[in-house]
Amino acid sequence: MAYLSRLRLTNFRNLASLDLGLAPGVTVFYGPNAQGKTTLLESVYLLCVARSFRADNEREVVTFAAAQGNEQALVDGSVEKQDQRLRVIIGYQPTPRTNQSPEGPANGLPYNVRKEIRVNRLRRTAGELIGQVNGVLFSAADIDLVQGPPSGRRRFLDVLLSQADTLYLKGLQRYQRVVVQRNQLLRLLREGRAERDELSFWDDELVREGAWITHRRREAMHELTLACGRHHQELSGPDEELAIEYRPSVLPSGGVAEVENNFREALAAASHRERYRPVTAVGPHRDDFHMVVDGADMATFASRGQARTLALTLRLAEAEFLASVRGEGPVVLLDDALSEMDSSRRHRLLQKATQYEQTLITTTDLEQVRDFFGDDARYFHVSEGQIWPSDQHGDTGVNPVSFQEGPEGSAETLDESP
Repeated sequence: MAYLSRLRLTNFRNLASLDLGLAPGVTVFYGPNAQGKTTLLESVYLLCVARSFRADNEREVVTFAAAQGNEQALVDGSVEKQDQRLRVIIGYQPTPRTNQSPEGPANGLPYNVRKEIRVNRLRRTAGELIGQVNGVLFSAADIDLVQGPPSGRRRFLDVLLSQADTLYLKGLQRYQRVVVQRNQLLRLLREGRAERDELSFWDDELVREGAWITHRRREAMHELTLACGRHHQELSGPDEELAIEYRPSVLPSGGVAEVENNFREALAAASHRERYRPVTAVGPHRDDFHMVVDGADMATFASRGQARTLALTLRLAEAEFLASVRGEGPVVLLDDALSEMDSSRRHRLLQKATQYEQTLITTTDLEQVRDFFGDDARYFHVSEGQIWPSDQHGDTGVNPVSFQEGPEGSAETLDESP
């Protein structure tokens, strides 16, 4: 059991103030586009992975008016687990930028933000937060998991495995630091400012860290492939056969030791390329995987509707993987997942939504969801950054949900002592 029981927001995008009680089961947020529905799910997922899935720079999550007034933005969530309650708070403190040009900042945001994370009032790093509260998010951008660049698919694997295993996250962080250092040395070698034998140390580090990551990804891909096959048949029917082809840059056969040997061979074969283009040519940062239906690579041949269904298949497999590894299901977030989906697949997806401890759904079409769940779901109308609770008929109350002090006390601030 794991579910979010309370969500409080202050100055987070267009949701200036919110105090929302949540329950297990299905909760539906409905209303027109650009009103704040996705922002709600963004804040919940932020509590899981410590970073916004929508913002290129985290300055963007702070309401501009609040930043101008040096006011904090806060995302504050209470999570009920089988043996404990967690309160996770992520705060952003705006600070004026001191290096502005006379014409103003190029990105239009004249401030930076200082980010702080607390779990049960104790300061934590992003790495320490990930895995405390697991979440799986389906968003409109997930179509890129099928048809987009490899970087998005690598990020999918890394977020999944980091939530499942903190050792993976630490290993990934070490590997990324090694790649940065090795790339810097390759540039120095090309410029004649370093000796070739200096590369041996970083090669050893790259192989050791990279081989373990490759091995863990291969194990996860095996489980994901089986889960994806089941979910795809349930969503699309038995007529289509889905296969997932893992395409690592290093052959992952055997155990970690064998992967290390393969890694060294691949690194040696790529040495001539690295002399001319001074970046590390092989390793997990070059991995990819493709989804293939009936022999056709969906990166090239999937229709938009097919790509959305395949992306959803990956997310459902992600939820199953996390539940099996962590022993508790993740909070499932479906952001506009029903659009561009035929009625049969939509019905099957909503059936799956009832299998999780907590599922939060956003939609512009209330009738599609209400016809399926009836009064077995909770409904909230979202409009212009305000949220109104609704009954099963879609009628809203008089007053929107507001940010107010509740039984847990007021929201904390970044400078409050733990």
